[in-house]
Amino acid sequence: MTNQLEIIKLKTGDTVEHFIMITKIEERTTKTNKPYVDLELRDKSTSISGKLWDNFSQFLLDAKVGDIVKVGGIIEDFRGAPQLKINKIRLATPQDPCSADDFVPKSERDISVMTRELENRIKQISNPFLKKLITTVLNEENLKKYIRVPAGKSWHHAYVHGLLEHTLEIIKICDLMCSFHKEINQDLLITGAVLHDFGKIQELSFDSGFDYTDKGKLIGHIVIAAMEVEKAAASIKNFPVELKDQLIHIVLSHQGKLEHASPVEPKTLEAIVLYHADELSAKTNAYKNAIKLEESSEGNWTKFLPLANTSLYKATNSFTDEENKTLFDN
Repeated sequence: MTNQLEIIKLKTGDTVEHFIMITKIEERTTKTNKPYVDLELRDKSTSISGKLWDNFSQFLLDAKVGDIVKVGGIIEDFRGAPQLKINKIRLATPQDPCSADDFVPKSERDISVMTRELENRIKQISNPFLKKLITTVLNEENLKKYIRVPAGKSWHHAYVHGLLEHTLEIIKICDLMCSFHKEINQDLLITGAVLHDFGKIQELSFDSGFDYTDKGKLIGHIVIAAMEVEKAAASIKNFPVELKDQLIHIVLSHQGKLEHASPVEPKTLEAIVLYHADELSAKTNAYKNAIKLEESSEGNWTKFLPLANTSLYKATNSFTDEENKTLFDN
């Protein structure tokens, strides 16, 4: 794709001549009954709200979520947030120098390295039933989706390969906890870590932009994963019932609280470890990215984040190691 400044680097007053992806499109009306098109547009760096006020009838018929468009306009401030006032817009054509992959954020980690890391960790599982269950669930078709799907639509690890990155973080946290507490069934815990979010390959669509599927909205990734574990265990001769039930419990309880959509709360050592490992990985990533999104904005604090129920302090490492040593020595 041709060089263009990332959305996250645009400031109020900047003019825009960008290729960009539609992630939301909706016709709305103002309080004075003036119709307009409300858009959410994104590149790899972030998303921005856009407003189209005139001559949009045909565009509204032709455009859909996931389409790439060429927009011209100007960045304005709307209630403290950047907003794109669109002066012109058209759908991209096959001749334009861009594709959907140009606008979908991806993990900064190398996918081949992460895939090998997952495969090597699965090989270390010694329990034959659990190893067989993982390879049954993560068959070739499912694995292709599993290593590509984001971990979420917007909050944490919300980029291609995000679920795999998130899972590998959780595995490392779980392995560390097992080194402290020998009572933990490590094979069971790691199997839970690998499969707890497996349902997201069916919950989320992620080919062009990220959104929830009908199945995702109706059932949700937790129950989808539990159903897949139940089905896989049933296909394995003599799979121990108690082992299956404890694994499904880990999956069902991994969000920790009933009010956080867990059908049950953690009731085993393995389940409580996975819940906290999941929380630590998710919130660290979400907070880090929320701060990164506002690095260029003024002030020491981010805007209020509803999902975190707070604003975040944008701490900076203002002194190098050498400067700190000099200060200390003086």
